[in-house]
Amino acid sequence: MDWFLYEKEAAQKGYSAVCGIDEAGRGPLAGPVFAAAVILPAEVEIPGLNDSKKLTAKKREALFPLIQEKAVSWSVAFATESEIDEINILQATYLAMRRACEGLSIPADYALVDGNRMPPLSVPGETIIKGDGLSASIAAASVLAKVSRDRLMLELDSLYPEYQFAKHKGYGTALHVELLRKYGPCPIHRRSFLTKILKD
Repeated sequence: MDWFLYEKEAAQKGYSAVCGIDEAGRGPLAGPVFAAAVILPAEVEIPGLNDSKKLTAKKREALFPLIQEKAVSWSVAFATESEIDEINILQATYLAMRRACEGLSIPADYALVDGNRMPPLSVPGETIIKGDGLSASIAAASVLAKVSRDRLMLELDSLYPEYQFAKHKGYGTALHVELLRKYGPCPIHRRSFLTKILKD
């Protein structure tokens, strides 16, 4: 498999700063949704790089500084729980992606976005279904987004220890739902995600 196939195709169309964009944390009941944008040098080797979901937490942590070091430019951004509740998770994900793209120190001129829906970005681009397993720059973005979100959830665990965020990172596990029903929501819960859970 050619990790750089989509980047090369964009380069052939005349684009010189192709970024990969991916998100982390669309599904959880708590915490922000994160996105990252990464521009990699052509054919750069980052040993072990893969879709973040296929990597262990330890491997993702090891890749994080390596990606930052080798990238031409990278950016991580998020949309908050209150933004998710206000504009819905899809629009909040788009917002995080747009913030990540616009946060690049070297501006991108084309975006490869994981998924099947194109966010409204300031640059042209394309979506790639399961792109985090097909494009090096999307895979790199998936790692930066996932690690950044997990690190924040560990910090939030010390602020709200009763919810045990370090264990489930805000996802709707049986443990999280049980604690949520016991203690009620805290300030970082996504209220729009809880209506059914708290009604049952």
